Amino acid sequence: MSSTDKSQDQPQPLLAHLTELRDKLLRSLLAVLIVFIGLFAFANEIYTFVSKPLRSLLPDGATMIATEVASPFLTPFKLTLVASIFLAIPYVLYQVWSFIAPGMYRHEKRLAIPLLVSSVLLFYAGAAFAYYVVFPLIFAFFTSVGPDDITIMTDINRYLDFVLKLFFAFGLAFEIPIAAVLMIWAGITTADDLIKKRPYIIVGCFVLGMLLTPPDFISQTLLAFPMWMLFEVGVFFGRFIERRQDASTD
Repeated sequence: MSSTDKSQDQPQPLLAHLTELRDKLLRSLLAVLIVFIGLFAFANEIYTFVSKPLRSLLPDGATMIATEVASPFLTPFKLTLVASIFLAIPYVLYQVWSFIAPGMYRHEKRLAIPLLVSSVLLFYAGAAFAYYVVFPLIFAFFTSVGPDDITIMTDINRYLDFVLKLFFAFGLAFEIPIAAVLMIWAGITTADDLIKKRPYIIVGCFVLGMLLTPPDFISQTLLAFPMWMLFEVGVFFGRFIERRQDASTD
């Protein structure tokens, strides 16, 4: 084979990877689109469900409002799109996994699969915690501290932006055990080192709680405390990873 032929053959593996990546992305987008089409007919019902924690606490005669002309349509539309991505995440992550799995060793796959499944479940758990625990508490606080002569009439778009931020913050915070396990698995740190840094990590949890949540002590604490507990869970399981690694090297 001539040098010209060799130079023509070299780009093919990269081209094949790029083609496969394109196919994975298109399948992921198609999955989100299919879920969105199925949910769009229930867009208003989905918004009603998401806004229930606040609406149930509004005084008699108070209601939510739309301050922009297109908000009654665009706000449920945006929420339905986010919900479609949220529900399609397992399939999207499966596409990511099928793309990177061929380059992994067998023992790496045995650990990566539980971590992948756990990360999805923990994100869902974080969002559920925000909806069922955090929202009732913070909305009860917000609606009770205002002046008596002020009528609460929250804009539907502002409310959606507020709750999506909290959904993302709590979903991301619940990924802390996965991050701790991955760092220990990769050798970046050890369980003992993380335990020694516990005071700094606790302070960091409250700082993140301050940055990721509205400026009130209740929501900051409701995010910081679970982050601390989840860090302890990550360290606990990280010890098992270290024991398995030590056993495999003996």
